[in-house]
Amino acid sequence: MALPHIVFDFGGVLFQWQPPRLLQREIPHVASSPERAAALAAQFFQSYNGDWAEFDRGTVSVPDLVQRIAARTGLAPQDVQRVVDGVPHELQPLPDSVALLQRLHAAGRGLHFLSNMPLPYADYLEATHGFLGCFSSGVFSGREKLIKPDPAIFEFAAARFGQPPGQLVFLDDHLPNVQAAQACGWQALLFRDAAQAEADLQAHGWL
Repeated sequence: MALPHIVFDFGGVLFQWQPPRLLQREIPHVASSPERAAALAAQFFQSYNGDWAEFDRGTVSVPDLVQRIAARTGLAPQDVQRVVDGVPHELQPLPDSVALLQRLHAAGRGLHFLSNMPLPYADYLEATHGFLGCFSSGVFSGREKLIKPDPAIFEFAAARFGQPPGQLVFLDDHLPNVQAAQACGWQALLFRDAAQAEADLQAHGWL
């Protein structure tokens, strides 16, 4: 049987994503300690539900998002705007993950991505990082108006990738997304770091 195609998430897998640090960097006068930053991140991003989920889905504009978060959290709109504008600077490539991606590409593996990513950030990443050319196809939530962990995005992605679900291995750092992929018939692994992911792929015979 052919080796499965490998599907990468972006935030926390291929790109750095640490919301408390983002808040400490952009609004240090509010996120004044690690504890305060962590609590504020939970409130700001709502575990990627609510306002931010709709931004991921591409159904809320940046101005509307800023006003919603400001009203909900009590943050000044200009502080919310600073955080929203600062996200691309937080999304720095993870060198070990990029190296794994490039090794898989050099070996001729089928590679795709599936990311909850608002359209402005998706455009920025594609324009900035040439290594994304390793992927033969991909799905950004903001372009398709679908988000993880909804089953519809996994069905859409499998069709986009041209593979049956059982021939797709998904690497994601968020357990509900891993479980949702598995429920849709995909193979899926919880990502912690590139070394662990490579070892898990090897252990399953997927390398």
